[in-house]
Amino acid sequence: MRLRTAFAAMLFLAVPFGAGATDKPLEMLESGMQVQGWEGVGRIDIGRNGFCTGALISDRLVLTAAHCLFDKESGLRISDTELLFRAGWRNGRAAAEGRVLRSVVHPRYRPGGGPDIAKVSHDLALLELSHPIRNLGVTPFAVYSEPRSGDQVGVVSYGRNRAEVPALQERCRVLERDHSGVLMMSCSVDFGSSGAPVFAMSQGRAHIVSVVSAMGTGNVNGTRTEVSLGASLGPRLTELRAALDAGDQRFIRAPAANTATPREMSSGGGARFLRP
Repeated sequence: MRLRTAFAAMLFLAVPFGAGATDKPLEMLESGMQVQGWEGVGRIDIGRNGFCTGALISDRLVLTAAHCLFDKESGLRISDTELLFRAGWRNGRAAAEGRVLRSVVHPRYRPGGGPDIAKVSHDLALLELSHPIRNLGVTPFAVYSEPRSGDQVGVVSYGRNRAEVPALQERCRVLERDHSGVLMMSCSVDFGSSGAPVFAMSQGRAHIVSVVSAMGTGNVNGTRTEVSLGASLGPRLTELRAALDAGDQRFIRAPAANTATPREMSSGGGARFLRP
C-alpha cells in the first residue's frame, strides 16, 4: 500500500480557539498523578488565534510542526513573540512556561496551498525558548530511532474541545511508512494536535519518534478509516539542530509561500488534499 494512493483526504491540525481493535482510547490526563511524566508535553499558544501541541527535547528546545508557525490565511510566518509554550498545561495552570526567542522550520517545508504528502514529510520546527525550563518534574524527552510499519506507538496531545487538558492515547499503530518518511498511523488526533509528539517505549521510557502533522481518511485493508500522519525525525531533526546552532537564516526566515491551489491526484486512489 502506497500512501500517495491510499490516502483520501488530509487536513492540517492547528486549531483556532473557540481506531483499530488493538488501539486504546484517549485518556484525559486530568489529575496530577495522571499527568506525571508527561509534563514535557505542552500547549503552544499562538497569539490569540489558536494553539498547537509541542514537546521539550531539551531544557530550551520545543519540537512541533512547521505549519503551526504560519498564518493559515495569509501564509506569512507568525512572529516568535506571538508564541508561548505552556509545559504541562492543565486546567488553567502550566508546570512551566517559556517565551520563544527564535524558531526554525525545515528548509524543504513550504507554506501555502493545501497539505500534501511532500509537505507532511518536512513539517517539522524547533522553538528555542528565551530561558531554559528546569522545573522539577518537567523532563525533556529523548528522540529515538524511526518507527516501522506495525510498530506500537502512543500520542499525547491537546485538541479541539480538550484544549485545557492533555490527552494520552497509550497505544495506537504505525500502519504504513512511505519512502519519504511519512507515517500513516491509527492514532486519534484532532485540530490542535499538530506538533504532538508520537512516542515509542524503550526500556520503560517514552521516546519521541515522530510529530503529528495532519489527519484524514485512508484505505486500510480495504476499509475507509480515520488516520493520522506524521513526519519521521532522523536526519531532518539533525538538520534543524545544526541550523539553529549555526544561526542559518535560510531556516530561520520563512520560505516563500506556495500559492498553488490544492491539487487532485488521479493516480490509484484519486487522493485529495484539502485545507481545513
